[in-house]
Amino acid sequence: MSGKVRILIYLLRRDLRLADNPIFTELARLNKQSQKPFTHLLPLYVFPAEQVEISGFIPGGQPSPYKEARSQVGGFWRCGRLRAKFLAESVWDLKKDLENAGSGLKIRVGSVKDAVASVLEGYRGRQDAEVHAIWMTGETSWEEHEEQRMVEKVAAKESVNVRIWHDEKYFVDDRDLPFKNPRDLSDVFTNYRKTVEPLANVPRKELPRPQQLPPLPEFIPSQAAPFEIPDGLSGLLEALTKPILKDDAPNMPAMPKGAESAHPFIGGSKSGLERVRHLITSGSMTSYKDTRNGLLGQDFSTKLSAWLSLGSVTARQVHWLLVAFEQGTSDLGKGVEGYGKGENKGTAAVRFELLWRDYMRLCTMKFGSRLFYLDGYRQDQKAKFKLISRPYSSEAGKTPRDNNNAAVKASLDRFLNGTTGTGLIDASQRELHLTGWTSNRARQNVASYLTKRLEIDWRIGAEWYEMNLIDYDVHSNWGNWQYVAGVGNDPRGEARVFNPVKQAMDYDGKGEYVKAWVPELRDVGKGAGGHQDSPENLMGVFQAWRLPEEEKKRLGLNGVEWVEKPLVKIDYSVNRRGGGQKRGGGGGGGGPYRGRGGQGRGGGGGRGRGQRGGGGQWKDTQTA
Repeated sequence: MSGKVRILIYLLRRDLRLADNPIFTELARLNKQSQKPFTHLLPLYVFPAEQVEISGFIPGGQPSPYKEARSQVGGFWRCGRLRAKFLAESVWDLKKDLENAGSGLKIRVGSVKDAVASVLEGYRGRQDAEVHAIWMTGETSWEEHEEQRMVEKVAAKESVNVRIWHDEKYFVDDRDLPFKNPRDLSDVFTNYRKTVEPLANVPRKELPRPQQLPPLPEFIPSQAAPFEIPDGLSGLLEALTKPILKDDAPNMPAMPKGAESAHPFIGGSKSGLERVRHLITSGSMTSYKDTRNGLLGQDFSTKLSAWLSLGSVTARQVHWLLVAFEQGTSDLGKGVEGYGKGENKGTAAVRFELLWRDYMRLCTMKFGSRLFYLDGYRQDQKAKFKLISRPYSSEAGKTPRDNNNAAVKASLDRFLNGTTGTGLIDASQRELHLTGWTSNRARQNVASYLTKRLEIDWRIGAEWYEMNLIDYDVHSNWGNWQYVAGVGNDPRGEARVFNPVKQAMDYDGKGEYVKAWVPELRDVGKGAGGHQDSPENLMGVFQAWRLPEEEKKRLGLNGVEWVEKPLVKIDYSVNRRGGGQKRGGGGGGGGPYRGRGGQGRGGGGGRGRGQRGGGGQWKDTQTA
């Protein structure tokens, strides 16, 4: 029929932006033609039931047809409340942008396959409309690739063509890589980096923001029962967070008085690009290389990773804003150190970290589902004898002392709740769960502590970070946890180790970070004649068991388990110059594990990407 409307469905996932989006750019171009291949556009975003808990979208307490969205080993929620909030804000921001461009966005919940099948079924047999095609951005991780395969299968049944587009949110475009086969990727990041340098010349030009898109079709099939989609952002947030308020860390201490989140940002392209501009105008991009190991505050690192992971902002958008600042071709950053003077060490370091983010994704392309295997990219057959999985999984064969699974669970609970007795670890774990964020430096130490001191399955840590981190990215999170656990592509393997007491001395020299998130220790050294910053008192902040008995009593910490019985006692002293001196093996703690002092076997890591320095290569999650 000549009057039948032809609909193109754009299935969005982690490409939540209007600007610098090749699909929207092409749609806007085609819409200007006199002979259009389609008449209407249906942008569609699905909250995937396997990754995000969606039972809150069901009215009246009806049962969900899907299993709870929990992780495989630890049983955590796949997407915690703070990441769900940022995701919902990002989706809603794109919805508003599309409405302003003459289109819109329809939100659905369920498996991606089921949601697409429901839409296609709704158009089946209609005399006034037909689905012309489905376009979507290709992704490389196993779960997302499986979604893509199932969409193609469902579409084929309805004789609908599916086109998979290149994912262009990364720094180096896939079509410009120095190899065609991912198997040719070097297992050493430095080797890869050298093949694409100089980095300032690598990214393609960004694409303009479309001003006008095809309209939504008049008829759009409804969300499949028993789910209902709220009309506003507040309802969306309530539906996403209500079922997961059953906390996975029930004994987590409350938000400390006076503590502030280092990541108070909202999701969406608008806020993401505002953040990039702020970093340039505040001088934070210029100073980035010198500040990136910070622990407290908003601007010591870029914290762009949450927007980058969802595709709300692209790496090349960041790059070209930096170029404008470096070349002085706009007023952005005028008057700031480095304006108009070319690439500086800070902006170069930001590009370096963006490239590391690319590299983590390329490793996923190379190794596939090995990203999630206990033995990692290395296929380390010793991993199952070095790590404890029980009682969570039977994959690892190492058993705890006395074969005590209850003790393993108790130790892991204390690790998750930030009551290990090691100050840097506890501060990071509390900050993470309460704010959805923790610094790169802390991430490295946390991952090292879990895998090299407690010797617990690294995948539990990766799942914990997946739930909590606002900036979760499948490639960076799982790849970096492998890296520091010694089963990934770290050339040093299991030889890389972090001493969290030395790291605290180096990067939290006055104990300000630990005290901010472990308020029980804020008054250490404030007694009569006390000196808060004395080496003795700092050692008590970084390991409370080292506090003198009279100080414990004054602080009300006598008999507190994490003070008296830390999971690991790390033997460490401070030399007369104020630096750290490792002294070898540590004593036993309150759990079933023995400390290894400065002679532990592992590196650091965490959710997102992390950065180099101080014995680790968790590339800067805060930047990318």
